[in-house]
Amino acid sequence: MKKVVTIQDISCFGKCSLTVALPVISAMGIETAVIPTAVLSTHTGGFQGFTFRDLTSDIPAIADHWKSLGLRFDGIYTGYLGSIEQVRIVSDFFGDFGREDNFIVVDPAMADGGRLYTGFSQDFVAEMRKLCSRADYIIPNMTEASFLLDIPYTEDYDQAYAEKVLRRLADLGCPMPVLTGVHFDGEKQGAAAYDSRTGEFCYHFRKTVDRTLHGTGDIFSSVFTGAVTLGMPLSQAVRTAVDYTADCIEATAGSFDEVWYGSCFELCLDKLIGYVKNR
Repeated sequence: MKKVVTIQDISCFGKCSLTVALPVISAMGIETAVIPTAVLSTHTGGFQGFTFRDLTSDIPAIADHWKSLGLRFDGIYTGYLGSIEQVRIVSDFFGDFGREDNFIVVDPAMADGGRLYTGFSQDFVAEMRKLCSRADYIIPNMTEASFLLDIPYTEDYDQAYAEKVLRRLADLGCPMPVLTGVHFDGEKQGAAAYDSRTGEFCYHFRKTVDRTLHGTGDIFSSVFTGAVTLGMPLSQAVRTAVDYTADCIEATAGSFDEVWYGSCFELCLDKLIGYVKNR
């Protein structure tokens, strides 16, 4: 049985980060180990008065225990990391558990809409850039790519620009960058990826749904990680992640108004299992 470890925070209520990654990757038939970086009573996108407990100091002890047990993983996947210290600890984790026969996925979750998330600085960006250089796959949106590359953010771009961004992301040291939220018109949205080893680009799009949902990036990154773990080539992993994310958005958009709560990914798990069985 394939095994993945994912390192990110967990919200006790709400749908993002580990609350998404654990069930989604597990549904793909992959054993999913977790290292929570923080515990929140709810996610932060719309709820007020949430509690927060930082677990940074627990991560090295977990890693040391796992090393003593000789645990090995087919993939390592990181999501939102809340501080420079956490990024550095995760970098050490890569050194301890990364191998030639496994892979690392980094979702540099730190920005959107042209701005860094609250509490992040250029120093954090610099550390995240170093972490991305150690990954086999990185999954930024266009805002995060702009910060990683220190280029102006734009929403007005074409295919040639997207490919230029992907090439420059690969130059950071990651051989297979994936760019999410890609759109060349108002009709479709999806993702683009670049395999620097072959020089090939791949794209996949679905019809744009004009709603913003919390946690869809976590869904995409989780499905992508699971797909790569199962041996899907880059283009198929991108297609599977785009399709399932779009399925979840479409299932949620007409269900309730408070879409900041998260997507109804549970309603679409049968489709995800179908994508896996039919690969």
